[in-house]
Amino acid sequence: MTIRIVQLGSPRAQSEGLRIGTVRRPPRGVPKAEFASRNYYDVWYPELSPEPETMQVALESHRLADHGDATQADKLWKSFDKTFRKQLAEAPAARTLDLLAALSHQTNFAIGCYCDNEARCHRSILRSLLQDRGAAVAP
Repeated sequence: MTIRIVQLGSPRAQSEGLRIGTVRRPPRGVPKAEFASRNYYDVWYPELSPEPETMQVALESHRLADHGDATQADKLWKSFDKTFRKQLAEAPAARTLDLLAALSHQTNFAIGCYCDNEARCHRSILRSLLQDRGAAVAP
């Protein structure tokens, strides 16, 4: 049994199980009735997504990286990482991560976000925190 960390909207893996969207907003232009059939998510759980102000820091790091300022982009990403981890250390997010880690040993499911690059996405931080809690996380 494992947790898969996925890009929402990507094809589902065989035996993936329930897909949880850890995003602040539903996909634009997609009717709610089609979220699951279009491989976005079965359950929306924005409590594991960054607060809007925190997310702005990550988006600015992406913008700087795209414009060739890797040093400043890395500094902002580290700031985002630190702030988001602090948010997830508080209840109820910390209890949710504990629950997901425990469930990963009982059933298959996936969590995800829309971002193309997991390395610069909050789901990379979720992966790390779940692994720290002993979750069974697919590579």
